[in-house]
Amino acid sequence: MLKLLKLEYYKNLNYRPFKVFTILYFGIITLFLFIGLVSFDLFGKTINLKEEGIYNFPEIWNFTTYIVGALKIFLGLIIVFSICQEFTNRMFKQNTIDGLSRENFIGSKLITITLFTIISTIVVFGITMFLGYKYSTTTESAKIYAEIFFIGNYFLKLFSFFCFLMFLSILLRKSIFVFLALFVLWFAEFIIGITEVRLKLSGLTTKEQMENVLQNDFFFSKLFPLESMSNLIPNPLVRLNTAKFIGLKYEFTYPTESLIACLGWCAIFIIGSYWILKKRDW
Repeated sequence: MLKLLKLEYYKNLNYRPFKVFTILYFGIITLFLFIGLVSFDLFGKTINLKEEGIYNFPEIWNFTTYIVGALKIFLGLIIVFSICQEFTNRMFKQNTIDGLSRENFIGSKLITITLFTIISTIVVFGITMFLGYKYSTTTESAKIYAEIFFIGNYFLKLFSFFCFLMFLSILLRKSIFVFLALFVLWFAEFIIGITEVRLKLSGLTTKEQMENVLQNDFFFSKLFPLESMSNLIPNPLVRLNTAKFIGLKYEFTYPTESLIACLGWCAIFIIGSYWILKKRDW
């Protein structure tokens, strides 16, 4: 394991995009987590997210993981460029000639993915605790750790997304094709999801739609890769003080189906990546 980690380190040490996007990612997520300290005008009204309660325990876990989760593409760029350059520069073929097995290649990428995910999770956890203790209206232990499971969901969301990008990178080998495929798959999931909802709601009254379908029915589109990752951390905007004031109610049911789906997709992406490496003539 240490040997594979050193191999990845030396491969990326002099690769400029690797260093640039790593610095960009951790710099941007730090700035975004402190965004609540800044007031801004929206439709003529001054908004301060700190006063809206985004730093209050336990809501802060939802806010910070959701905000940073939206920026995962920056770290994903590193994964994609790192893998694709190995095929573009024929580094993979040379490494296999030198004795690197397919298992070692997949293992080295998984170590990199896991390391990035752990570091990002620790950074988010540390900043969240700092902001929560400094600006939360309560620091009771029960409140602090009530929704810490969002950190675990954040870890799984990142790890699943990076495994997905690893699979696409090994399959397509060109970064431009990877991001094009990512966009097409995201758009396809969106269209299929909208279509499934419309079919289920067709011919029903508004009350039936809200109470019987949207709240209780199972949607297969929620098991798609990107959708299941997204559902691990719900949009926290309804938890703002303003949202509560106008009557919006926050209800959260742990997304067990999404968690199981993400674990399943991780296994599929890892096994699929290995299968492609074994079967394709490089």
